[in-house]
Formats: sequence, C-alpha cells, structure tokens
Amino acid sequence: MIRLFRFLKPFTLPVVLVLVFVFLQTMSELYLPTLMADIVDKGIVQADTTYIWQIGAYMLLVAAGGALCSILAAYVSSRVATGYGKNLRHQVFEHAEHFSLQEFDKIGTASLITRATNDITQVQQVLIMMLRLMVMAPMMCIGGIVMAISKDAQLTWVLAVVVPVLALAIIVIAMKGMPLFKSMQKMLDKLNLVLREGLTGIRVIRSFNRVDHEKQRFHEANSDLTDVAIRVNRIMAFMMPVMMLVMNFATIAIIWFGGIRIDNGDMQVGNLMAFIQYAMQIMFSLLMLSMMFVMIPRASASAVRINEVLDMKPDITDPTQAKHPSVLHGTVEFRNVTFNYPGAEQAALSDVSFTAKPGQVTAIIGGTGSGKSTLISLIPRFYDTNGGQVLVNGVDVRDQTQQALRARVGFVPQKAMLFTGTVADNIRFGKEEATDAEVEHAAHIAQASGFIGDMKDGYQSLISQGGTNVSGGQKQRLSIARALVRRPEIYIFDDSFSALDFKTDAKLRAALKNETTEATVLIVAQRVSTVMDADQIIVLEEGRIVGIGTHRELLDTSDVYREIVSSQLSEEEIA
Repeated sequence: MIRLFRFLKPFTLPVVLVLVFVFLQTMSELYLPTLMADIVDKGIVQADTTYIWQIGAYMLLVAAGGALCSILAAYVSSRVATGYGKNLRHQVFEHAEHFSLQEFDKIGTASLITRATNDITQVQQVLIMMLRLMVMAPMMCIGGIVMAISKDAQLTWVLAVVVPVLALAIIVIAMKGMPLFKSMQKMLDKLNLVLREGLTGIRVIRSFNRVDHEKQRFHEANSDLTDVAIRVNRIMAFMMPVMMLVMNFATIAIIWFGGIRIDNGDMQVGNLMAFIQYAMQIMFSLLMLSMMFVMIPRASASAVRINEVLDMKPDITDPTQAKHPSVLHGTVEFRNVTFNYPGAEQAALSDVSFTAKPGQVTAIIGGTGSGKSTLISLIPRFYDTNGGQVLVNGVDVRDQTQQALRARVGFVPQKAMLFTGTVADNIRFGKEEATDAEVEHAAHIAQASGFIGDMKDGYQSLISQGGTNVSGGQKQRLSIARALVRRPEIYIFDDSFSALDFKTDAKLRAALKNETTEATVLIVAQRVSTVMDADQIIVLEEGRIVGIGTHRELLDTSDVYREIVSSQLSEEEIA
C-alpha cells in the first residue's frame, strides 16, 4: 500500500496543511481538560465568578478554534483523497489501455473493473482516515499520557494496566479479521463476474431457460460474500463492547483511587476530572487506531491488487526507434509465421506465408478453429508472433509504433461492437474529424443509409449500450461504415458479413469493390459466395495454409476448399 503513496506527490502542500490542522485540533482538545480543571479548582472552589467567566470564554475560543481546524482538516483531506483516487483510477485505466489481449485474458475484465472501482475506493477511504486519525491518534495518546502524568503521576498506574489490555484486545481482533478482508475482495470479483455474465448474456440465458441456474449462481456468489462479511463484522463487533467495558472499568478505578487521594488531600477535584478526560482521550486514541486496523487490512488487499495491474508490463510495446515504411501503400506480407496462445499445446498458426497487395481482395476461409481470426489479429499487432514475420508496407509490425500501424488499418471485428451515443458518433469513431458528408458516404457504401433514414432522428438517433436497439445485421453495417470512413490503406473484415442476407451481402461487396480500388482488402468469411470473387483465396486447416489461389484454381487443386464449396453450393452453382 505504501507504494501507492507515490501518487500523492501532486498533493504535498494540501497534505502538509491537513497535518497542521490536525496538530492544532489535537492541541486544543488536550488543552481543554486543563482549563476545565482550573475552572473547578480555582473558580468554583474559591467562588471566583469572574475567573470562571474568563476561563469559560477562553475555553469557548479554544473549542471553536479546534472545531474550525477539524472542519478544515476534513475538507482538505477529502479533497486530497478524492483527487488521489481520481489520479489512481486514471493511471490504472491508462495502463490497462496499453495491455495486449494476453494481459486482459490473464487478469479478466470483471477483475479489472473491480480493481479500478471498488479497490481504489477502499484505498481512498483509508487515505482519508490516515491523513487524520493516523496523525491524531498517536499525538492524542502520547499527549494524553503526558498531561495525565502532569495532573497526578500516582494514578497513572491505572493507565499502565488498562492500555496494554486494550491494545492486546485490538491486536487479537484485528489478526482474526485480516485474512477475511482479503478473501472478501476475491469474492467481490466473483460476484462481479457472475453479475456481468448474467446481464450481458441475458438473451442466451433466457433462450435456454437457464434463468433459475443463473439465479442460483448469483445466490451462491452473493451468499459467499455475505457470509464472509458477516463473519468479519461479528469479529469487529467485539471491538466496541470491549473498548467500552475496559474504559468503564478504568473510569471506576480512576474515580475510586482518585477519591481516596482527594480525601487524603493529595489531589484536587478539578485535576481528577481532567485526569478522567485524559484517560478517555488515551483510550479513544486507541479506538481510532483500532478503526485503522479494521480498514487497513482490506485496503492493503486492494492495494496489492491495484499494484498487480500497475506492475504488469504489456507484452506488446513500441520499438525504441521506429522504422518508417516505404511507399507500398498497404502491402501485407506473412513470412513463415508461427503463433501459439499462452498455455496452448498446439500452435494456432504454423509456417504461414502469403502476400496481400493493394488493389486486391484477399479472402481467408477455413473450418471452425482453423486460425482465421488469429491470423488477421497479427496484422494490427493484437498479438505478437512466436516465429516468422508480419510485414506491413515492407516493415515488420514490431518495428513500427502501434499507433502508426493501426492508423493504416480499418478493422471490422467478428463481433460488432457499438458504443453509447448517436449513429454519427459511432461512425465517427473511425475518424473523429469526419464531415457529415463523409459519414453519410460511408454509411451509403456499407448499405446502412436505408435503415438509418428510417430511424426517428436519422444520424442523430441514439444507440443504446452495446447496440441493443439495432439488429445484428445493422450493427455489422455500422461497424463496416466506421472502418470505411477512415479510408485506410488496409481493410480487414473478420467474418463481418455473416449477419447480412445474400442480397445485402452482394450489394455491399459490389460497393466495396469500387471504394477500395487502391487499398488492400482482407476478408475472413464462412460463406463461399462472399469469397469466390476474391483475387486470391487462402484456405486454412488446423493453422496451416492448405491452398492458395482463385476460386477456379482451388476447385482444381484443393480438396479442403472443394469440400467447403460442395457443402454450400449445388453442382449447378459450382459449375
């Protein structure tokens, strides 16, 4: 947790101010019992009304000063903690944005969300307490002991007995609770995961009548978290009764033995009252520390999880000195490329070599799990190859900056992803500065202008979260428009026509042909009708190229391609 305090550097001055205000507040609280003792011993006992009024007014002034310092300390510490939390969230999010897909797979999206929200909130809350209580409690404890000794050294043996008992009780309770706080964060991760899956997959869940199953999963995750939280709170619930019991016994002992000393003339009534207050301040300072012990274990567990994210180094980084491609305008070349997913026994791609040139359409086809999506994921460098090279414009993608490389690519993923905002905003996601004419042109080419025109507000119509208010085919066409508005050198369509009917598919491919005459186009598809007009077709099977050529050439030379074609087309259509 201490390592996260490096993000407090921008708040050095406010932190110093908080410490000053807390110091002044503590001094005022330590001074008030002495003033009260003076009122009793010198004012009330001697019947000096003027002295009572004078010291009483002074007490009000000191109390008001302490209250003002307390308010200022609370305000500034809250500003520091919230600003710190904001910066830390930004740092975690920005760092996670540089992760490759492997890092996301390793940590998990649900866990990343929990770490960026709940975990940082835990650390933020503890920071507020630390800025105030961590400073105030030791000062109050030490100052209270000094002031109690100054009032009557003989009675401090009561404190010498009580304080160790209280400290021991706090330590025992805190040690019981620490492991449970750590497990709570992991259970919160699990609950977040189950909740996220249950909400995002609601259509699948309902279609397979698995609502009761998902309710049970959520109930189990929720019950696990609740049970641990109850166990922790039961343990921590002992803290206050133990504190009050010890404090009350301490008060009884102080009054009993203090009364004896007053009766013997060794102590004054005012000093006894002050001594009781100082004893309460000492024990309340220990209570403050116990509250810290309650919060710190959970925050420490959260800090470890945050540091795991910040310490994780992305596998894919930009080169120290980037190379600038020559004027090849979109040429993509694979040279003996091999790729393995982490932990996988079998290679996803083996010895893949081909060239996709500008002005040509390169189609990739193959069975499920043959490596089609994996292959095109290597072009924008979502993953790095284990062997061989992927070259864009004659330069290895690892020798180019990720931003420069991806600026050349218009990528349409297999699963169409839309963002909350308007239709125009989603298309402009590909090119922020695109004009209205460019947005409309891209939508027209993507065969999306028709259904956009039918929407209530046209291009200003709102898209709900995840694009749930448009169909699968409409989502795909908007995703294609987003890539088209960018006018990149390389277009990558990862099975992006699967939700389109044959008529729309044909019209879209015809429009694309005229739009992408100077660009390199790579299409991953399951339909033979989508790829048969391509300039070259690459046939994949179990991560290897088993055929490459035009539709007619592959019908003569590739058994795998011929099998795919015959499963989709009739003999008349093949002929």
